[in-house]
Amino acid sequence: MALGQRGGERQEELWIPAARVARGPGHPFYDQLNKLLGEAEFDRWVEERCRTFYAEQGRPGIPPGVYFRMLLIGYFEGLESQRGIAWRCADSNSLKSFLGFGLTETTPDHSSLTNIRKRLPLEVHEEVFAFVLGSRSSGSC
Repeated sequence: MALGQRGGERQEELWIPAARVARGPGHPFYDQLNKLLGEAEFDRWVEERCRTFYAEQGRPGIPPGVYFRMLLIGYFEGLESQRGIAWRCADSNSLKSFLGFGLTETTPDHSSLTNIRKRLPLEVHEEVFAFVLGSRSSGSC
């Protein structure tokens, strides 16, 4: 086999059909976690739990299920900053899928994560993580 050489800079196509974008098989851990969260109706539960901390009117915010999934990504991948979590989620198609975003959709940025973190008390964060991490043994997820 001959030595391959990396080509120089090239101009990317301006428009490509979404069907032509190469997609990997996904991430088995996050696929299974999403399945378990779905079975436990996690999104409905966490939306009800967080409802009192959101305004009744105005522009719709980031769904609590997306926010907490992003924090879980940070927890499971050892990311210590919201900026790192936001970057990782924006950069990975399998994580975008875990969050419920399509290939062309933009994931929340770090400042949005900060605003939600300030809005929700520590007790809510603790309840959500207990729900997720204790779900296999308690049967709630």
